Amino acid sequence: MFCMRRLEPEVGNFILENVAEHPDDIVSIVSEHFNFSRQRAHTYVTREVAKGNLIKTGQTRATRYFRAGGKRIEFNLKLANLSEDKVWSDYIKPMVLQYPENIYRICAYGFTEILNNAIDHSGGTSVYVNMHIENNVLHFTIMDNGIGIFQKIKTALNLESAREAILHLSKGKFTTDPSKHTGEGIFFTSRIFDKFSILSDEMYYTFDKRDWFLSPEKQESFGDGTSIEMHISLDSKITPKEVMDKYSDIEIGFTKTVVAVALSADPQDPHVSRSQAKRLMMGLEKFRHVVLDFKGVESVGQAFVDQIFRVFQNENPAIKIQYFNATKEVDEMIKRGLAEKSTSEAG
Repeated sequence: MFCMRRLEPEVGNFILENVAEHPDDIVSIVSEHFNFSRQRAHTYVTREVAKGNLIKTGQTRATRYFRAGGKRIEFNLKLANLSEDKVWSDYIKPMVLQYPENIYRICAYGFTEILNNAIDHSGGTSVYVNMHIENNVLHFTIMDNGIGIFQKIKTALNLESAREAILHLSKGKFTTDPSKHTGEGIFFTSRIFDKFSILSDEMYYTFDKRDWFLSPEKQESFGDGTSIEMHISLDSKITPKEVMDKYSDIEIGFTKTVVAVALSADPQDPHVSRSQAKRLMMGLEKFRHVVLDFKGVESVGQAFVDQIFRVFQNENPAIKIQYFNATKEVDEMIKRGLAEKSTSEAG
């Protein structure tokens, strides 16, 4: 016993210095280096876990160890009876406690929101989590093996494409289970991180510093399901409250949204019909302030404009509608529609 206590600091330091390179065989490395039995080496490793210096993931042959406060951790968990707050406390919190409070809060909010979505909505059986730090940027990947987030929305709303599912998801306040969720989690998570991406149903949607991108992409690496990635610079000064205040009213909550108009039609289709405009504006009656982003829209038709800026506006007079990123042609068509609306109302 005396010998073990005398060696404990030396062995402990060796474990912490080498566990990053040997997460799945650190017990064997300790055993070989100190000429210990595996049982004795395992005892030393277990002590570092008890001290809070190491995080243990998995069981039996899948057991892996990661240094608390280190630069990497990954694990697989069964979704049945899983609690996102416990996963956060056991695995992720010890990795990010050392960083500024705003980074800690961003990670806590985003990680628990996205993991809870996998637990409650994915219909899957397992989830893979990876957190690593590279070039001063913290990266999260949360990947489930469920039905896929875009497919679930398509089914719930009887939609024709993943593109349209992304449109409704990106608005905020949309959820397939309103009894349990407000639908705000992904909206705010995508805005507090520097970069937020979803790969599902072979579509890759990214929200990156107030801009969005969409592209088809194979997901052969994990099959069906949803993979979400979140990146944040460790130098970021943004706070969750700052972002939420930008889109919320103190008394009535989440009131403002920004909507990508291009997602309301396939890239080859012009934005000309009332049906397209109705799909675009569906659910936006829940907001007080709607901002339409016309990025990627080359032209719009009179009926499309009229449905938004006259019909929808007249049905929802308390809602403020603004737009940006419009080409000269689109801007002129919208202004013409607004002028006709004013003339009609004046008459």
